[in-house]
Amino acid sequence: MSSLQGGANPGFARGRRLRSTPAMRRWTAQTRVSPADLVLPVFVKEGISAPQPISSMPGVVQHTRDSLRQAAHEAAEAGISGLMLFGIPAEKDAVGSQADAADGIVNVALQDLRADLGDELVLMADLCLCEYTDHGHCGVVTPAGVVDNDPTLDRYAAVAIAQAQAGAHVIAPSGMMDGQVAAIRAGLDSRAFTETPILAYAAKYASGFYGPFREAAEGAPQFGDRSTYQMDPPNTAEALREVRQDLAEGADAVMVKPAGPYLDIVAAVAGAVDVPVAAYQVSGEYAMVEAAAANGWIDRERAVLETLTAIRRAGAGSVLTYWAVEAARWLR
Repeated sequence: MSSLQGGANPGFARGRRLRSTPAMRRWTAQTRVSPADLVLPVFVKEGISAPQPISSMPGVVQHTRDSLRQAAHEAAEAGISGLMLFGIPAEKDAVGSQADAADGIVNVALQDLRADLGDELVLMADLCLCEYTDHGHCGVVTPAGVVDNDPTLDRYAAVAIAQAQAGAHVIAPSGMMDGQVAAIRAGLDSRAFTETPILAYAAKYASGFYGPFREAAEGAPQFGDRSTYQMDPPNTAEALREVRQDLAEGADAVMVKPAGPYLDIVAAVAGAVDVPVAAYQVSGEYAMVEAAAANGWIDRERAVLETLTAIRRAGAGSVLTYWAVEAARWLR
């Protein structure tokens, strides 16, 4: 027998040897998840006196300003990188006025968190109008009920400036309007926020996995859907075009949303760009695991960490996940 063979099936034996103990598996792991890879999406609601549980997302709440401050401190202690803020105003109108109001709920929450934490966490502000409009669409709509792209860009620029003034470290436009990154970059630069980066939701699909989020953010469309401005699930090349366009307009980092059902898109984007790539593990992904775990069908911790590892393995440098703080504690 050749000395190079080392037995009847050396490859099989080698695999077994390198998986033989937990420590050995840690040593040979090709993908790792650390607390710093994680970002926590949070909801803050105006006009409530106590955190409000979200029925379709066990363990997730609509925060008050005070409870959000506590949650942010816990997130910092857990070692995650940042928060993504979503706001639910007390009053909504056709143009989402509260999104850029100085006393708008996200803007005052950003001020709170920046005063409390300084630069300890990256404070990311989701920029969209769906939570703020009475019709639930992501922009200004025409009398015919169609989202009007260019007037919406004007609103986005105003919101970006307000969020930056309030203390956001990163502006994260998620509305999928054509030209949104260029409009936001121009708006920020015009007000001397040239150092504020843009994380573009560049490949955001019209997904069936957003249902629980729409309960949490109280932003479901009152008519129609978002299929005309969000991406069509069968398409890959379109995602890469959208990413390239956002980068050409000045995006500093890009995001794929959802994450789990679109790991191929995460991998394609990560292989095509040289900027940070984030992936958003959305509310439906969270709810499915929580429901299965509650019924005793899966091991919750194991399933959560496996999903996060898969997203990182596909190429995401960071993962937005509602398990961010809990997972970070498991990983430390």
